[in-house]
Amino acid sequence: MQTAADYLSLPQPDRADHLWRYTPWRRVHPTGDVTEVPDISSGSVSITKLDGSPVPKGVSLERVDLDLGDLPDSDPVTLSFLGAVTATSGWKVKIDSKFNLGTPLLLDIDTGEGNSAVHLNLQIGELSEFELITRVRGRGDWFGLLRTGEVGSGSIVNDIVVGLMQQGTMLRVDSLDIGRDAQVRAGTVSSGSDRTKTDLRYLLKEPGGSVRVLGSVLGAGSMHLDHHVEILHDAPETFSRLSWHSACGGDSRTVGTGMLKVMDGSKGADAAQIFHNLLLSKDAEADSIPELEVLEHEVVGCGHGTANGPLDENQLFYLQARGLDPSEARRVLIAAFLNSTLSEMGSENLHDWLVVLLSSELERLGSGIDN
Repeated sequence: MQTAADYLSLPQPDRADHLWRYTPWRRVHPTGDVTEVPDISSGSVSITKLDGSPVPKGVSLERVDLDLGDLPDSDPVTLSFLGAVTATSGWKVKIDSKFNLGTPLLLDIDTGEGNSAVHLNLQIGELSEFELITRVRGRGDWFGLLRTGEVGSGSIVNDIVVGLMQQGTMLRVDSLDIGRDAQVRAGTVSSGSDRTKTDLRYLLKEPGGSVRVLGSVLGAGSMHLDHHVEILHDAPETFSRLSWHSACGGDSRTVGTGMLKVMDGSKGADAAQIFHNLLLSKDAEADSIPELEVLEHEVVGCGHGTANGPLDENQLFYLQARGLDPSEARRVLIAAFLNSTLSEMGSENLHDWLVVLLSSELERLGSGIDN
């Protein structure tokens, strides 16, 4: 189990580090004093089906003490810090082998007030097929979410995390091992918190593993939303796609950094990433940094790209000519832009739920997007 001493024994990261280039660790730390590990309470966790009914047999949620074990490809500073502050707030989500469910599961986290944190360990059995939404809500000042776990061989999983804190800072770290021939869609929907920093790691260490990482990020007001994604190909015939869409208004800033690593021996690997940013005001800022590290010669393909731009004036004119006022026309185009990744995150039921959520966020943030 990680302790405060483990964290304090490490050198503090500097901005030369790929992970901390745009958001210094002291700005993410709950007190700003990186030499301390404060006492942090646990957020509350519950799980139901998306319609509110109880989960069926084959799904369990249990409060446990969790040991991080060996997660060699993760950032040691955030991993040890979150391991220490979640020492008494661990939860295991266990999905039985061959579990199949057509209705999405909804795992709700309430951050409460003040500072809180949760460690979720996902243990997904072989040949299972389901969708899981993890929704984070609350008015806390700081929330830490550590998610670790494994996806069993041959499983098909849509794993969506929705960040809807009303204020404060959210620090999220994921480390997920994807088994042989498993297919994972990993979606992130991010909005609401004043500051968000995520470090998402997906490990393809068995042949045939596949992951699609999808992001829909909405920034408004003075939000600072920084998302970092790394995908490690360390087995033959592995596949990954990273598609990240960010829309930022007001004087908000969004950051997207992606690193695709293809290790020697990963023959037939196929990896690509693309970042799209929509700038909604003159003071908004978006940064995207896609990177590749390819150590294997026999790959299907490895590519990356990024594009920034404002709303299309011709499309705005078209919508206004058909009766929409300027604010409504803007929100329609913003929703369409973010929906391009939302639509890939899962089933029709899941997509419909996400569209309603996006419409609600656009309405709630209102002038913070336009100005």
